[in-house]
Amino acid sequence: MEENKKLICSRCGVELTPAKASFSYLKHSFNSEVLRCPECGQIYIPESLAGGRMHEVEIAIEDK
Repeated sequence: MEENKKLICSRCGVELTPAKASFSYLKHSFNSEVLRCPECGQIYIPESLAGGRMHEVEIAIEDK
């Protein structure tokens, strides 16, 4: 994502802001900073998070 591009909430029409969020995936939890709507709380999950951290969880489970 380009630095100067703003993401807008599809529900509220306001700009998403950085926020810390907790995620649970395949019974593993981790924290990450993501963009979130300050009004409704909808979170934007970038492809890098979905393909990176969540993939790491999958690999850790496979290794056990």
